[in-house]
Amino acid sequence: MNSVFVLILGFIVAFLGYRVYAKYIDSKIMKADPKRATPATMYMDGVEFMPTNKNILFGYQFKSIAGAAPIIGPIIAIQWGWLPALIWILAGTFFIGWVHDYSSAMIAMRNDGASFGGLSHKLISPRARIILLSFVYFYLLLIAGAFGNVVVSTAIGLKAAPMAWLLLTIGGILAGQMIYRWKKDIILTTVVTVVIALFGIYLGTIAPSNTIIGDELANSRPLWAVVAFVFCYFAAVLPIWRFALPINYVASYIVFLGLLFGIIGIFVLHPDFTLPAYTDFTIKIGPLWPIMFVTIACGAISGWHSIVSSSGTARQLENEMDARPVCGGVMFVEMMLAVFALIIAGTIYASPAEYGAAIAKGPGAVFAAGVSKFLGVLGMPTDIGRAYGSVMMIVLAITIMQLVIRFMRISTSELLGDIHPVFKNAHVGTIIASILGITLVLSGWWQYLWVLFGGANQLMASLALMLITAYLISEGKPYAWAFYPMIFMFVTTIAALLYTSFTLMQKVFSGAVKGEALIGNTLMGVVGFFLVIAAIMLGIEGVKAFIRYKKIRLEAKPASA
Repeated sequence: MNSVFVLILGFIVAFLGYRVYAKYIDSKIMKADPKRATPATMYMDGVEFMPTNKNILFGYQFKSIAGAAPIIGPIIAIQWGWLPALIWILAGTFFIGWVHDYSSAMIAMRNDGASFGGLSHKLISPRARIILLSFVYFYLLLIAGAFGNVVVSTAIGLKAAPMAWLLLTIGGILAGQMIYRWKKDIILTTVVTVVIALFGIYLGTIAPSNTIIGDELANSRPLWAVVAFVFCYFAAVLPIWRFALPINYVASYIVFLGLLFGIIGIFVLHPDFTLPAYTDFTIKIGPLWPIMFVTIACGAISGWHSIVSSSGTARQLENEMDARPVCGGVMFVEMMLAVFALIIAGTIYASPAEYGAAIAKGPGAVFAAGVSKFLGVLGMPTDIGRAYGSVMMIVLAITIMQLVIRFMRISTSELLGDIHPVFKNAHVGTIIASILGITLVLSGWWQYLWVLFGGANQLMASLALMLITAYLISEGKPYAWAFYPMIFMFVTTIAALLYTSFTLMQKVFSGAVKGEALIGNTLMGVVGFFLVIAAIMLGIEGVKAFIRYKKIRLEAKPASA
C-alpha cells in the first residue's frame, strides 16, 4: 500500500465528516444559533471566560487536545498491523471523535459554561457529580505525571529543546500582549511570534542547554521537573489570554508546519508501507480488541478532549456557529496527525525487526526520525529536522501539561471547595496539583500508573458521551448518534481495564514479579479495578437518568397534544 493513497483516504474522511455529517448534526439536531449568547460573552472576566476569535481558538483547541498521544498511540499500535490502526483512526474520528469533542463544548455552552462536575450534577445526579469529579482529578493527575515525564526526558535527551521551549514561551506571551493589549493585526502577530518560536528551534541546535548551564544541570531531572511545573503554575493562575491561550496558539503553528511539510514530503517521496498490514489478533501488548482501541486514543477519540472542550473552549467561544469548526474541525486535523505518525512508523523501516529495535528506544525517537526523513526531502538538514521532530514532542507535551494543572485547580475547587474555602483559592489548588505532579515524575511511580492511562482516558470519553446522551434525551433531541458510540466506548474500555488488571494481578499472585515491580503491579491492578467500579456506578446513575428523562418525555406528550 502506498502512503499517498492513505493520505488521500484521510482527506476524504475528513472532508465528508466535517462538511456532511458534522454540518448536519450542527444545523439540524443541535441547531447552533448565532444569536444565542454564549457564556464567554455573558460572563466575561478575562480569566476563565474570554470571547475569542475562532481563528485564534482553532489553534488553541488543536494544541490543547493534540498532545503526544496521537503520535505515540499509532506508532505503538502498528504492532497489530497498520490496517487495523488506520481503520480505527478514520472510523473512530468519523463516528465518535468529532461527535465527542463538538458536543462536549455545545452542552457546556448551553449550561452556562459548566464543567463536567456541574453537568453531571444537573443531568445525572448529585452522586454522579462526586464520583465523576474524583475520577477526573485522578485522571488529570495521571496525565500530569506522564506528560511531565515526557517533558523532563525530552529536555534531558534533546539539549536543543529547552531553548526552543524558552523562545516559544516568549513568543506566546508576546502574542497575548499584541492581540489583547496592543490590538495588533492577527496576521502580523502570528508571523512575528511564530518566527520567534521557529528561531528557538534553530538556536537550540547551536546553543544547547549543556553549553549554557553545564552537563550536570542540563541532565538534572529535578531541575526540569521544577521548571515544567513552575511554567504550569503561571498557566493555571494567570488570565487565560495572558499565558495559556497565546502560547498554545503559537505552539499550534510549530505542529501545523511540521505536519504540513511532513505531508508534502510524503507526497514527494511517496513511500510504500514496509510493515505488515496485519500481524496477529493477540500480540505481546494484548488482544487487538479491546487493547488497540485504548492504545490509539487521541487520534480517534480521547476523554481529554471533552475536558478541554467543556472546561476551556466552551468558555471562550463567542458564537455557537464557531463550535463546529473549532471543536469538530480540529478533531479531523488531529486525525491527520495520527495518520502522519502511522505512515512514519509503517514506511521508514525496512522490516518489523528494524522497527522493533527502533521502538525499543521510544516512540518519540521513531517520530523524530520520520520527521527528519520527510523534511529532509524538502532540503532541511538532518540534525535540524530531527530537532524539529523532537521539539514537536516537547511542545505537544508541555502545552497539555499547563492545561492539566489549570483543570486540576478547577477540580480542586469544585470537589473540596464546600469543605473549606481555602480550596477555592486558585494558588492553593494549583500548588497542590503541582506538588502531586512533581512527586509522580521524580518518584517514577507514574510509569506504573501509565499502563492504565489509556483505559482511564477512554473511560473519560465514554462518560462524556453519557452526559451528552443525557442532555439530548432531556431536550427531546435524537440521541442515537451519541448513545451508540457511548455504548461501544464504555464496553470496550471496561474490557480493556479488566484485561489489564487481571493480567497484572496474575503476575502478582504467580510470583512473576518481585520488589518494586510487585508493589507497582499491585497498585496498577487495584487502581484498574477501582476505575471499573467507578465506571459501573456512573453507568448505573446514567441509566437511571435516561429512564427518568424518557419517562418525563412520555408523560409530557399527552399534555402537549
